[in-house]
Amino acid sequence: MTSSKIFSGMNPQQRQAVSAGDGPVLVLAGPGSGKTRVLTHRIAYLVQERGVRAWHILAVTFTNKAAREMENRVVGLLGGSGQLDGLSIGTFHSICARVLRIEADYTPFSRDYVIFDTDDQLSVMRQVIAELNFDPKKVAPRALLNGVSAAKNELIGPTEYQPRDYSGEKVRRAYLRYDELLRENNARDFDDLLMHTVLLFRDQPDVLARYRARYQHILVDEFQDTNMAQYVLVRLLAGERRNLFAVGDPDQSIYAFRGADYRNVLRFREDYPDAQTILLEQNYRSHQAILNAAMGVIDQNTDRARKALFSARKQGPLAYVYEAYNEDDEARFVVETLAELVAGGEYAPGDFAIMYRTNAQSRALEEGFRRANMPYRVVGATAFFGRKEIKDVIAYLRLVHNPDDNVSLQRVINVPTRGIGAKTLETLDMWAQQLGTTAPQALMLLTDPQVDSPFTGRARNLLAAFAAQIAGWRALKDQLAPDELMTRVLNDTGYLSYLDDRTEQGESRIENVLELRGYAEQYAGLPLATFLEEVSLVSDVDTRDDDENRPSLMTLHSAKGLEFPVVFIVGLEENILPHARSIGPERNPGASPEEKDEARRAVEEERRLLYVGITRAEQRLYLVFASIRSLYGDSRANLPSRFLYDIPESAREGSSLSRRVQADLDRESFQALIRWDRGASVADRPREKAARPAAPPRFKGGDLVWHVRYGEGVVISARTSGDLEQVDVLFPGGVGQKTIVADFLKPMEQ
Repeated sequence: MTSSKIFSGMNPQQRQAVSAGDGPVLVLAGPGSGKTRVLTHRIAYLVQERGVRAWHILAVTFTNKAAREMENRVVGLLGGSGQLDGLSIGTFHSICARVLRIEADYTPFSRDYVIFDTDDQLSVMRQVIAELNFDPKKVAPRALLNGVSAAKNELIGPTEYQPRDYSGEKVRRAYLRYDELLRENNARDFDDLLMHTVLLFRDQPDVLARYRARYQHILVDEFQDTNMAQYVLVRLLAGERRNLFAVGDPDQSIYAFRGADYRNVLRFREDYPDAQTILLEQNYRSHQAILNAAMGVIDQNTDRARKALFSARKQGPLAYVYEAYNEDDEARFVVETLAELVAGGEYAPGDFAIMYRTNAQSRALEEGFRRANMPYRVVGATAFFGRKEIKDVIAYLRLVHNPDDNVSLQRVINVPTRGIGAKTLETLDMWAQQLGTTAPQALMLLTDPQVDSPFTGRARNLLAAFAAQIAGWRALKDQLAPDELMTRVLNDTGYLSYLDDRTEQGESRIENVLELRGYAEQYAGLPLATFLEEVSLVSDVDTRDDDENRPSLMTLHSAKGLEFPVVFIVGLEENILPHARSIGPERNPGASPEEKDEARRAVEEERRLLYVGITRAEQRLYLVFASIRSLYGDSRANLPSRFLYDIPESAREGSSLSRRVQADLDRESFQALIRWDRGASVADRPREKAARPAAPPRFKGGDLVWHVRYGEGVVISARTSGDLEQVDVLFPGGVGQKTIVADFLKPMEQ
């Protein structure tokens, strides 16, 4: 293959990157700029033109899919001539796993070690919690694992871990025992693969020298998504040769919650001040108006190298901004616009993507597609009513409604954990068979202490307590509306506390349950059976057709790496995008400079998230915000996202944006208005909920409160709906404003 073939069809910046000389090279690749092509052609160039043996090349990426694609492209360029023998292309974890097996004699583990997946890790951490006598109702295994993972990503071992607070002390103790159990099982987790490889190279210079001699050229894809351990690893391997070829885009760094640190690009520049920096600015995906909108958003971020994105496609529709009345109007606009474009023959249903910040937002969209009898698919997540936390809550309500629902009983009898073991459940089933009844009916017999049963002691007490809970809920079934009954179940079981594992994913699961509760409010005045029937119909909507020609619903995090002719981004409002947890610290007037800097970084990641969404669009872009939104069971007036104002007027059309003062609206004053016409749907019947007065809040503005996770805070506002009170609390220390269910707060002395 000639060099002319390697560079065929490449623009000048791509050719410059592919043919760069030895030494450190940083390629800042804008979205749609052909970075994968540059990486694969760089490998071909090294082998074909520079005479580098493939054995001496290591290419690292983040997913097996990306690694396979890269390898297939290189093979396509160089063919099967044997030139690629020994080429190493893989993920960080797969390459480290290989090194650790080869060099096992230098590590605390034998060569036949096993890799524990997430379920294995959780099982080990549950054992740790039991051994350390932590309260399983207050300490989530996933929260401890996240703390351990964060430490390992920073290359902090169990004996070096220094706690900052009481929660950190729990992580320290758990980390020590967790590490001991992994060693006893001759096992490693995914973070160990990275950390122990770095430690191996640091502690064994002869081993490091061998790998440096082999891997003389190191190429790293998606460099902005590396964590500290990965960055140190590639720097160690690069050594004195410094042939480190890093390709990435800090403007697309959106995985901080997974440990990714976009600042590794800044560290690269500091550690290699003589590095060649090449900007890939020509976009092959979107037309110029879309790129102008994207640049308007991302150019507000600091600490970045500005890229002037340009496209050969100079003409195209401007980004269309639509102000919806509420989330139902938002869904109507999306569905009707999509249907109109498909009917025009220009697009197929699979050409559309609808993106949102949080999983809970999909509920209204899914309902909109269902009402239009239009199939869809949810990408990178489960459809709203298929999510575990939603199915758990529905199972509780079904068990209240149906005394014989053994499937629901099996699902929730130990969720949250009640200490009812598999053997006890097996005995319950056998006893029910002997009685000629169902397990749920047999369970309810245990509310009578005089009933003879095969259970004694602790097992009987646990089963009887759960049966008494169910009996209490059934007694209220006809007195409470579905949302009120749901609230009672959530409070009695502590289910929301069970979901709170101190992670963004845990907060998302809580948000989903609160969104379900808000949805249930539509059925005030209707029996529980009607609500469960409607939920079943929604759950069974045909979204699993093998035909992929369907609109895609996804979070913005799931959209990275994808592209679509038409993109809708919905929920562009303050507290949603940017998310409330990101902008909370801004509202703290007493924040330290460090806290303010942390807040700035959080908002900048939200800005990058929108930038990623915008740059997925090839031809048409729709940006939607709602004046009023019901989300997580709460309705309020919203400000348009600050990011919308960053888009130049020359790049957008549609609704004009005016700076508005945000004010919470009284829920009852507009409750009848927030529905869009739903025809004959049961949910359209007049809501009696509006006539039912809410209980007064227990908290008021200015109250001092305590939260087990965030510590001391001050109440900004509180509101109730039925039995549920939600409180906006401002916490110091960079935490910012949080919306928390009142049951998780304790009042403090003023």
